[in-house]
Amino acid sequence: FLLFLVGLEMNLREIRTIGRVALLTGLGQIIFTLIFGYLIAGFLGFGSLASIYIAIALTFSSTIIVVKLLSEKRDLNSLYGKIAVGFLLVQDLVAILVLVFLAGFQKDTAAPIDFLWVAVKGIVLVAVVYFLSKMVLPRIFDRVATVSSELLFVASIAWAFLIASVVSRPEVGFSIEVGGFLAGLALADSSERLQIASRIRPLRDFFIVIFFFLLGVKMVVGVTPDLLLPAIVLSLFVLIGNPLIVLAIMGAIGHKRRTAFLASVTVAQISEFSFVVVAMGEKVGHITGSIVGLVALIGVITMTVSTYLIVNSQKIYRYLREILGIFERKKTKESAFIPEEEFSDHIVLIGADRTGKALLPVLRRREEQLLIIDFNPDVVERVASEGIQAMYGDIADSDALDLLGLPKARFVISTINSVDDNLSLLEKVKSIQGKKPVVVLVASMPADALRFYEAGADYVLVPKILSGEHLAHVIRAHGPDKRYFAKLRKRHFDRLARERF
Repeated sequence: FLLFLVGLEMNLREIRTIGRVALLTGLGQIIFTLIFGYLIAGFLGFGSLASIYIAIALTFSSTIIVVKLLSEKRDLNSLYGKIAVGFLLVQDLVAILVLVFLAGFQKDTAAPIDFLWVAVKGIVLVAVVYFLSKMVLPRIFDRVATVSSELLFVASIAWAFLIASVVSRPEVGFSIEVGGFLAGLALADSSERLQIASRIRPLRDFFIVIFFFLLGVKMVVGVTPDLLLPAIVLSLFVLIGNPLIVLAIMGAIGHKRRTAFLASVTVAQISEFSFVVVAMGEKVGHITGSIVGLVALIGVITMTVSTYLIVNSQKIYRYLREILGIFERKKTKESAFIPEEEFSDHIVLIGADRTGKALLPVLRRREEQLLIIDFNPDVVERVASEGIQAMYGDIADSDALDLLGLPKARFVISTINSVDDNLSLLEKVKSIQGKKPVVVLVASMPADALRFYEAGADYVLVPKILSGEHLAHVIRAHGPDKRYFAKLRKRHFDRLARERF
């Protein structure tokens, strides 16, 4: 069920969107981690086959954990967030290929012809599933979805079981895990994808609990005192070595140290794929239960520590900023997003999506110099295409703040909700000698608004309070007039639809 949902939610278009940097970073990190992981495991005394499995387990990072944490930080649409998700998807694709090949071998040794045969069977299998996903499955599941959502739930499970049972037959020779992934991938482009995923997810979570419980049992039984030192050494390699590899690759490609660092900390843990790989390795007799327990212990350590690293990556970057300069080239890719002209007596808008997007028409009509900064490169490109000066950056980065020309600005508007970033902005404005610009901020909570006022903000918008005031104004002006609310609803619906697409 885990791999069924991974296949169902696999967005190959996201890789194409990020393109070269995701592919180079993802493949480069995989190659270097495999090499160094194998060498370290061999140095610690593990055999060749065990070292290969350990190196593979250290290579992949958890897409589920990273996406969840970046989503909570609201950084998924930032440049580093897009790059991180891109190379994590590259990792997932490679992990699936590893599982496909691993499932094709049921013995310790394999001749080159065996690899070729597994590749041929895998290509044929993917081609068949692709054909079904384009020509057959959409018609079947569209009809099933019109009957009832319960039937759709049962049909999707039946489809997963059918593919898993077919590919695991001796004639085909793959595992049920690969079957689950292919079954999900076949439905990834269906219009019912989200509905299927939402219904399968609780079932997936139930069996994941059992899966991790069994891993925990193996960890307790399989991990002996002599494996504690290897677990610590290998965990340190994942926590420090993997981010350094990504830092070096992204720096060489031409990204700024801040973007490279924030993306690099997302690979400081091993993946759920790592557990699946070693579990399959034990099942086919390639490794012992002690290796499974070792990888499980590494997973516990790295997943715990990396969560702290990702959540606090901005603060950690501030401490390491000067040291990280060795990874940054003099001319970076992100320099193209920086306007070259000098600004004076201008308006600075921080965040041009949603709230900022609604402000743009009014600010443009004032016929004053307008400079926009946003951490989403798509938003920057959209605004720049409209003839507005825009730059990519995050106000958490002091370099980006320096480029805004705040001492010469007359009006600064920040539509972002980050308390720390807005306080940093106010501190920067407070340090200006002479006349200071008017600063307007947005706060999600009244307590945050009070902190902003105490730090020197001229005005703070609190959406929760403004929404009540707006509704009170509508009721005073029109009362419970159904016709007016119908007009209001249509206007609001049309605007939301435009924002969505």
